[in-house]
Amino acid sequence: MRATAAKLLAAAVDRKTSLDGMLDLTHGNPAYKALNDADRALTRAILTTALRHLPRLEAAIASMIETPLPEGARALQHVLVVAAAQILHLDVPSHAAVDLAVEQANRDPRNRRFAKLVNAVLRRLVREKDEVLAATASISPVPDWFRARLVSAYGEAEATRIAEAQLTPPAIDLTVKDNPQAWAEKLGAKVLPTGSIRLGEFEGSVTALEGFDRGDWWVQDVAASIPAKLFGDLKGKRVADLCAAPGGKTAQLIAAGAAVTAVEQSSNRLARLKENLARLGMSAELVGGDLFKYSPDEKLDGILLDAPCSSTGTTRRHPDVLWTKGMQDIEKLAALQEKMLRHAVTLVKSGGVIVFSNCSLDPMEGEELIERVLSDTPSVKRLPVDPANWPGLENAITAQGDFRTTPAMIPPSDGFAGGMDGFFASVLRVE
Repeated sequence: MRATAAKLLAAAVDRKTSLDGMLDLTHGNPAYKALNDADRALTRAILTTALRHLPRLEAAIASMIETPLPEGARALQHVLVVAAAQILHLDVPSHAAVDLAVEQANRDPRNRRFAKLVNAVLRRLVREKDEVLAATASISPVPDWFRARLVSAYGEAEATRIAEAQLTPPAIDLTVKDNPQAWAEKLGAKVLPTGSIRLGEFEGSVTALEGFDRGDWWVQDVAASIPAKLFGDLKGKRVADLCAAPGGKTAQLIAAGAAVTAVEQSSNRLARLKENLARLGMSAELVGGDLFKYSPDEKLDGILLDAPCSSTGTTRRHPDVLWTKGMQDIEKLAALQEKMLRHAVTLVKSGGVIVFSNCSLDPMEGEELIERVLSDTPSVKRLPVDPANWPGLENAITAQGDFRTTPAMIPPSDGFAGGMDGFFASVLRVE
């Protein structure tokens, strides 16, 4: 199981392979799929912890080794990181983490000669755990390229807060059909500024909670629930949700009274969207295929374009993103998003509204893109969001009137975790 964790960590860091894909129980990594439920859960915990703390773990290991490991010892490095993640951050018996790492090194002909080194380094980590944690606390837990982007966009202090926030696993937020306060009381949850509710710690499956089978609510990060709320009154309006799966935003639009067309290119994701809407007792017109080929019979009142992006705002739940993506991906995705937005403009009637959003923290995929479209498309105007309408999230409204959330927003309180995904959203009207 630890050997599987080390191999998957290598795939994520060295080969830029998505963790979600490798951990998929249908099409994922064979070694991971072969594990039992408990071992899969521990493997996931080790991987997400290692990726969240990777620069600090690597620094801790380096401080214990007089001579750096040779270039060809990447496999050994990942064995050490997996063990260090358990020793320093997980509730796993330290002796087991050490012994299994040594055994793993001995089994690999490439690493056998380093088995004594593995034993010495990890036993020292166990003995000096508190000192090591203190010594590495000032090291940024995110890659250098991402740290530089954060500092450029948010300044040094806020960049540090955002980087530290991604170390904390996300809470579970729910969007409810109605009466958030009543549902918060039923589920021992807390009502958030958006009307979402946040669960406290609990054991078991979310699907076993009251209201799931009846479709009274769905899981949706509080930040992801914001874009659909920016339309205002949707009763009787015809709205398309482009890139619609898995369907949380589609459900919000339907609940708000809109007649919704959900467009999704992936047939598998479209099937999942259909299943989710069925559980919620909701219906929409489902359209499979390329959104650039989508053209409604009549122009629409509104479009929600939650565009595919670098997902750098979701690192609390997807810590591999910072190691599998880079600036080249952001540039490529920003160009695609702009193309999608310009197409969306052609589908909306005069006076119609487009809400453009994504879960990236990078201005290249948000503010800069919007300014470029506004600068050369006179028919499109920004509708600034009024901070007064968002008590508790006023600091998420930019000077231009866009929404910009970060993982460092919503402080923890009353035993509930803080944080939210990083999201950007801009409201545009087509004249």
